[in-house]
Parts: sequence; C-alpha cells; structure tokens
Amino acid sequence: MVRDGIYYALALSAGGALIAYLSGPWFTAWFAAPLFLAAIFCLNFFRDPDRDVPPGPVAVSPADGKVVAVTRESPVCTRVSIFLNIFDVHVNRTPISGKIVQVNYRPGKFLDARKAEASSRNEQNTITVEGDGVRVTFSQIAGLIARRIVCYKKLGDTVAAGERIGLIKFGSRADIELGPEWDIVVRPGMHVSAGSSVIARRVGA
Repeated sequence: MVRDGIYYALALSAGGALIAYLSGPWFTAWFAAPLFLAAIFCLNFFRDPDRDVPPGPVAVSPADGKVVAVTRESPVCTRVSIFLNIFDVHVNRTPISGKIVQVNYRPGKFLDARKAEASSRNEQNTITVEGDGVRVTFSQIAGLIARRIVCYKKLGDTVAAGERIGLIKFGSRADIELGPEWDIVVRPGMHVSAGSSVIARRVGA
C-alpha cells in the first residue's frame, strides 16, 4: 500500500465519521456514506502488490494497464503506449536494470490519456535507464484526471528491473521507447502488469 492512500482514506473516513456524529441517520446515509466509499476506493487505488520479475534479457512493463498503441517512431525507435484506468495499480516500475542517466520533467496539458497526442502534449516525467549495453526510455504521463506525477528516483540512481520508481495519481498513461535491439512482444489490446509482463526481448540474446 502506498502511504498516500492511507492518508487519503484516513481523511475521508474522519470526515464521514464527523458527519455521522453530528447528524442524524438520514444525513449519515446521504452525506457520510459517500465519504466512506471514497476511502475504500483510495485504499484500492493505492495498492502496491509485489511482482515476480521475469529473468533474462527482457524489458518489463513500466505500468499496469491496456496497451493502446505500438508505434514505429523511426527506424531506431518503437514506442509502446499503455493506458491506466482508475482501477489499475498506478505504481510504476523500471523496465530494465541499470543506471538512470536522464530524468526530464515537462509541464503540459491534461488531455485524455487514451489519445495519441497525450504522448507529446501532456505533462510528463521521462526517465532513461542504461544497462548491459542498452538504453530504454519510459515516460510517466498525466491524463485527464491524473494531475500529479510522483518519481522516487533521481539522476545517477542504480535500479533493478521491475523496481518501483514512482506513481501517477488517478487515470494516466505510460510510454516506453525501445531501440532496434528489442523484439516487441505485446500488441494493442493486451493487458500488462508493471514489473512482471514482458514488453520486449533482446534480439539475439
């Protein structure tokens, strides 16, 4: 469980309890109950389950969600885009082991994260990891509802494949860019899990 979820749930529960204490049963049903339900939602939203990271020369998914696009950006870059709805786990993980060589936060819009233009126009935090002779770039992208990107890591940190690196609060998108040394194994429509679903395998490895 991410600590933010506990704080939100406690605040909402306290508000519901106060309304229930100060009012009668009718007000409790109509005004306190929604706050208790919102507290339960927050506990579910901020869950952070452990994941089994697959071994070998693979790149794992940086996020839970639905693959909405696999786009050939250039002869040397393919982008995989993942949409996270409010019911997905929103903790993000690094696709490969290595050293963080770039962290670039960029302000932007809050378009629907399912749309392709969200990758270039929305607020986002882009992280590049280098390790074992390869470089992978992935982005935490805000969406229509998501208004806060959290990143636990900084430039120069060493990370393991599948390690937690941050989260995006409420519905969002994650993109991962892979070079020609990777064979993409996911397709649009597939559901992936952060840290455990293989996005790509090293060619010839």
